[in-house]
Amino acid sequence: MAARNKARKRAFQILFEADQRGAEVRTVLADWLRLARTDPRQPPVTEYTMQLVEGYAESAPRIDELLSTYAVGWTLDRMPVVDRGILRLAVYELLWVDEVPDAVVIDEAVQLAKEFSTDESPGFINGLLGRLKELKPTLRR
Repeated sequence: MAARNKARKRAFQILFEADQRGAEVRTVLADWLRLARTDPRQPPVTEYTMQLVEGYAESAPRIDELLSTYAVGWTLDRMPVVDRGILRLAVYELLWVDEVPDAVVIDEAVQLAKEFSTDESPGFINGLLGRLKELKPTLRR
């Protein structure tokens, strides 16, 4: 598995855990970092994982606003927690991480959905991210 692929998966796991616990993502990230230093069984938290989690945390209100606006027929609260985490991570990477091609961001998000979510989720995530990709020049602020 490629390094960025692993980093995305760990970042998704951190966002998912934060959502499930009702905790701040930075708190969960700090917990993961502490565990990785003290328990050799814990997977490492890479720089890219930290960049993704911190980036999401900084842009969370805007990301949730975009998801609420463009997820037709779905509110954030009604979205499956797995899909919500994947989308939050992917929207951050799609709109604010210029060195990763848009197609890679979308493909990685779809792969996470295939691995962790329902059969309908990859199509939903692909469609929503595709729409945001089209609107990308007008969405950044």
